[in-house]
Amino acid sequence: MLCEGMASSRPNSADVVLVGGGLANGLIALRLKALKPDLKVLILERGESLGGHHTWSHFATDVSAVIGAWLEPLIVHRWNGYEVRFPGHCRDLTTPYLAITSDRFHEVVSAAMGEDCLTGVDVADLGETRVTLADGRVIEADCVIDGRGPRSSPALALGWQKFVGLEVELTAPHGLDRPIVMDATVDQLDGYRFLYSLPFSPTRLLIEDTRYSDGADLDRDALRADITAYAAGQGWTIARVVREEIGILPIALAGDITAHWRETRLPQVGLRAALFQPITGYSLPDAARLADEIAALASLTSASVRACVEGRSKQRWHERAYYRLLNRMLFKAAQPGRRYIVLERFYRLSQGLVERFYAGRITLADKARILIGKPPVPIPAAIAVLSEKSVLPRGVDL
Repeated sequence: MLCEGMASSRPNSADVVLVGGGLANGLIALRLKALKPDLKVLILERGESLGGHHTWSHFATDVSAVIGAWLEPLIVHRWNGYEVRFPGHCRDLTTPYLAITSDRFHEVVSAAMGEDCLTGVDVADLGETRVTLADGRVIEADCVIDGRGPRSSPALALGWQKFVGLEVELTAPHGLDRPIVMDATVDQLDGYRFLYSLPFSPTRLLIEDTRYSDGADLDRDALRADITAYAAGQGWTIARVVREEIGILPIALAGDITAHWRETRLPQVGLRAALFQPITGYSLPDAARLADEIAALASLTSASVRACVEGRSKQRWHERAYYRLLNRMLFKAAQPGRRYIVLERFYRLSQGLVERFYAGRITLADKARILIGKPPVPIPAAIAVLSEKSVLPRGVDL
């Protein structure tokens, strides 16, 4: 069953209203339907489908076996490893890599929600117990959750991961049996640049051109042309472009997470809650864990969910201070054209450490191992960014 448009039945009350039909709210909806089926849960999505035009990927080691099991219906591709390429080092790793497409996401979540999933809905205002739509209709609810994507905040200092991705059909097989998660053998443009390729079939690929940049500006035409040039360099001839996706994701450098939460009174989830892996920008593991936590709450009100999410967001922020330090090294201490050296050096470390790093479970020994040896950035520049205060926006203090 697909999500209903605005012509469908229009309820004026619910137990939970999820504003925004992106990844975080979609996973919350699935867990509430599975664990609290008697609740009336609504999704309100501005677009015509859930999930937009995205591909969400994660390493199998990023989530527990329990979470992996309930995510399984969403998974459309699973590979038994991946490849990275740098000018001085190439490597195959055997960590399983998984992907969810927005088409599958929409299919699974809308089937679970049925008529309680409304698309093409513009929201005018949110409150703790009500949502006002642009047409004037009001929906009353005990719990309102805001999952409308990232928001700007003067309390956070950010870099940006920007990309354009083209899913393409080739004229001949590409020859890949696993993803190329990073190919940094390309010209380094606009910061750290790499190409990312996911093989969906023998002749179909998702190719993304990604830049870790200081600014959030994205020239879509230029990146499209660069993807086409990269494909030609790999010996791939594009027969047609199936779809396109773009992303401008925050990369956390520093911030006052308490001040960030003072800026809103509602429970916010996903990127709005600063719940993402600080270096990769991957948000799926955090979103899945949070969905389980919210579904396990004894009482679902805006206040109880906000307390849960805010607590988790602050805990993760403090736990990930080391990741923000590495980001400052990458963005503020390394010369833009040589940022790739930081990642090239990292991928010489053990696979176990790499897995723990991405899953957010690095140990003190791991942290020391990452920094031991010849530093990939100038020492004076590294010292200058040791403190988060060195990059905080003016007027923000820790």
